[in-house]
Amino acid sequence: MSQILKRGEFKLRKKIGNARRATFMTNHGSFETPCFMAVGTKATVKAMSPEELTQCGTQVVLGNTYHLHLRPGEKLIKKMGGLHQFMNWHGPILTDSGGFQVFSLNSLRQMTEEGVEFRSHLDGAKHFISPEKSMEIQMDLGSDIIMAFDECLQYPATDDDVKRSMDLTYRWLVRSEKAMVRPESLLFGIVQGGLSLEHRKYSLQQVTSVDLPGYALGGFSVGEPIHLMHELLPEIAPRMPENKPRYLMGVGTPLDLIISIDAGVDMFDCVLPTRVARNGTLFTWQGKLSIKRQQYREDAGPLDPECDCYTCKNYSRAYLRHLFLSGEILGSRLNTIHNVYFYMKLMERARTAIESDQWAKFRDDCLTRFVRSDKDNPS
Repeated sequence: MSQILKRGEFKLRKKIGNARRATFMTNHGSFETPCFMAVGTKATVKAMSPEELTQCGTQVVLGNTYHLHLRPGEKLIKKMGGLHQFMNWHGPILTDSGGFQVFSLNSLRQMTEEGVEFRSHLDGAKHFISPEKSMEIQMDLGSDIIMAFDECLQYPATDDDVKRSMDLTYRWLVRSEKAMVRPESLLFGIVQGGLSLEHRKYSLQQVTSVDLPGYALGGFSVGEPIHLMHELLPEIAPRMPENKPRYLMGVGTPLDLIISIDAGVDMFDCVLPTRVARNGTLFTWQGKLSIKRQQYREDAGPLDPECDCYTCKNYSRAYLRHLFLSGEILGSRLNTIHNVYFYMKLMERARTAIESDQWAKFRDDCLTRFVRSDKDNPS
C-alpha cells in the first residue's frame, strides 16, 4: 500500500469474482475499499466523537447538504474553516447533494427544470436548490467527495416517471459538472432507473458519458422489497466503470453489504447502525439482537463475545439493558460505538478476505449468520 496516489485516483488491488479490494485518494487522504461511511447528518455522527470514530476504524464521514444548508448554513461553516475544521474530523468527507431530502418533502416542494423550491421543515422558510446551488453549498462545506444533484423517486414510480427522472438527472449532472470549480473536491455522478435493468443500463450510459472520478447507484432502499435490489445489483454494478469507485447510496444491513460487495460495490453509507443502536438493536457476529429483551436482565456476558470494541470489552448485556430501559444517554453512546465498530470491522474483514483469496468462504459464512439472524429478529 506504499504507492502514492494522486487525488481522484482509484487503485484496484485485488478482484475475486466481482468483489473488489481497492484504494481511493481524496484531498484529505486515501481510504480502503470496501468501505462503509459513517453518517454524520448534521456535522456529527450521533452520540460519537471524532476520536471515537477513528478508534472504531472509520475512514470516511458523510455530511448532509440539505440539513447543513438550513442549519447552521454553509457560509458560516466556510467561515469556520470548512466542515473538517468545524467538526474536528480530518479524514475524507463525502456530502450528498440534498436531492433525497428535498424530494422526500413531497407537499413542501415544487420542482422545475431549473431546480427545486421547497419550504424548510424547521421554520417553513422558502429555499431554492438547483444543481449549481447544490455544488456551491458542497464546495463551501469543503467536501472531498461531492454528489451531483439528482432526482430520487420514491417507490413505486410509473415507467414514464422513471424515464423522465433519468433524463432530468442527466441534465442536472451536466450542469453540476460545469458548476464544479473547486479542484480539491471530486464529483460523483448518480445512476437512477428504478428497479428496471434496462432503465438502469440507460441511466448508466448517460451518467458515465460525463467523465468523473466516481459513480453511485441511487434510488435504492426507498421502500422497495429488498430482494429486488439484491437481484438487480449483480446485473448493474459490474457494468459500472472498472477503474472508478462504485458507491451504493443509503444501504444497508450487514446482509445487504455482503451481497453488494459480492456484486462489485465499493462504498456504502446508511443511518441504520446508529439509528437502531439508539433503539436498542445491536449487530453481532452471532446475528442481530434487541438488548431490551428480558433474557438479558441477568446476563453478565459481553454484548458480542467475538467483538473487541470498547463496549464489549467493558460492559455486560445486563448493564446495557439497564441503561436502555432507564433512558440513559450512556446506553445510546455505548450501543452506537458497538454498532459502528461492528460495521467497520465487517468491512475490514471483507477487505482481508478478498486480499487472502478467502472471499467466497467469508461471504458464505456471513450470509449464513446474517440470513438466519434476520429471520429470527426481523426489523
